[in-house]
Amino acid sequence: MEETVEITDFSKDMFDTTKTFVKEEVISLPEGFVSLANKNIPKTAAYATSYLRGRGVSTRDIKYWKIGYCPSGEYGGRIIIPSFNNDGRVNYFIARSYGNTWPRYKNPPAQRNTMVFNELYIQWEEPIHLVEGAFDAIKAGPNSIPILGSTLREDSKLFQMIIKHRTPVYIALDKDAEKKSNRIVKSLMQHDIEVYKIAIDDRDVGDMSPGEFKQRKSQAITTSSDNFILRQALSF
Repeated sequence: MEETVEITDFSKDMFDTTKTFVKEEVISLPEGFVSLANKNIPKTAAYATSYLRGRGVSTRDIKYWKIGYCPSGEYGGRIIIPSFNNDGRVNYFIARSYGNTWPRYKNPPAQRNTMVFNELYIQWEEPIHLVEGAFDAIKAGPNSIPILGSTLREDSKLFQMIIKHRTPVYIALDKDAEKKSNRIVKSLMQHDIEVYKIAIDDRDVGDMSPGEFKQRKSQAITTSSDNFILRQALSF
């Protein structure tokens, strides 16, 4: 009997960005984590809540993002912003110092490219905002995803999900990441994703009020091949 050989579509196998390469991790919140989303907040929360108020983070934001802090331990003196996967389990967290602790950020030893920050809350059929950090995402409002830096790899889960759902994207990275922002725009455009560029000046998104971000979003420029090439040329 003659053996049947299945022919593989190699181009699809090599360039299909919607497939998952690495399984998403599930982690635990740091030991000693105290939630600020509860009604009864301990006295040790005074410095943490003061820091959040100083950054324009509201009580509503704290509850929505399930923000907490660690008064002591490995992550002591840090605001903790957890991320939840689609099953409601913790897949990452941001740990930002609210005092003189150094370094300012001490994040978990977990891979970023295998997860979407707070995927549990994302509506993929609606436009999303791509920003750099968690505090930027808080100001940008619902359906905002921090890419935790200024790059977005095509083999990352976030990029794959955008392509899979054909999700329109508003991109708002810091001004000093303009070139990296353009690379992301170009990558998304190559997959026919609708991209809007939000103008950012010398202030980060996290320094804006939600109202200001909303206003800038309303003035966002639709990115097409022609105007993208023109803006790149004028930026040199």
